[in-house]
Amino acid sequence: MNISPDRVLLLGANGQVGRELQRALAGRDVVFATRAGTLADGTPCLAGDLADAASLARALEEAGAKTIVNAAAYTAVDRAEDEPELADRINHRAVGEIGAWAAAHDAHVVHYSTDYVFDGHGIPGADGSPRAYREDDATAPLGTYGRSKLAGEQALAASGASHRIFRTAWVYASHGHNFLRTMLRLAAEREELRVVADQIGAPTPARWIADVTAGVTTSSPASSGLGGVFNLVAAGRCSWYDFASAIVEGAAARELIARAPRVVPIATADFPTRARRPAWSVLDGARLEAAFGLQLPDWRAGLDQVLDDLAAAGPA
Repeated sequence: MNISPDRVLLLGANGQVGRELQRALAGRDVVFATRAGTLADGTPCLAGDLADAASLARALEEAGAKTIVNAAAYTAVDRAEDEPELADRINHRAVGEIGAWAAAHDAHVVHYSTDYVFDGHGIPGADGSPRAYREDDATAPLGTYGRSKLAGEQALAASGASHRIFRTAWVYASHGHNFLRTMLRLAAEREELRVVADQIGAPTPARWIADVTAGVTTSSPASSGLGGVFNLVAAGRCSWYDFASAIVEGAAARELIARAPRVVPIATADFPTRARRPAWSVLDGARLEAAFGLQLPDWRAGLDQVLDDLAAAGPA
């Protein structure tokens, strides 16, 4: 089989990051793949279902790409507790199969992971308060989703394939299912929003993740020596309560909602979920900055950009 040296296979092209990658990789030789074999607008593409080993293998062979960007994942954190086999199949075993194919064909892989590989207890810094997690800090997932994502990281590394793994957190976009869109929907329906205030992270737009990916896929990790795991998150930190407050304030100012409801801080214990969430999800982006000269802006700038995009698009 001939491998096209400039071709990129994008798995999971319909997801939050996948849709932004379609934009960011425009003009490149890109083959799109989705679970059903169609893009969001109905355009046919390759069928590459990570839940089905045969479907994934066919997509890899048919694309013949030198670079594989895996933006597909099982991300239903709570449902994963009841579907551990499926979460493991998509987030772990499929990633190992991608790595094995890439190693056999001298291709390289870009893959996305998560803050959920950590337990969220934090590591004390010099002043005693938690410092941001670095790539080499000990992992300790709290639940099925985090375990499956960590196993996927390990399988890709063990495959011998040239690879980059970008750990990100609190991802959102103007499309798809995410915290921002949920808050906007609830803000239009309710006078009050009760939001967890004791989980801390950095909301990161899918657009920024895609732009970084597009910028670094021009060189292989093996040839550049810049492979392995990188944290890819917005600068700064906030709670979900802070994020929700900024969303409704910004949305009201742009007339995306009629008025800003009250946002009330609550504790994680007041909002029980099937799966435990890390309380501290702050990731240190210093390695990304040093390797590629990239530093993502503060999370507030990302929120402004996404809200501006929604305002420019007009009513849904």
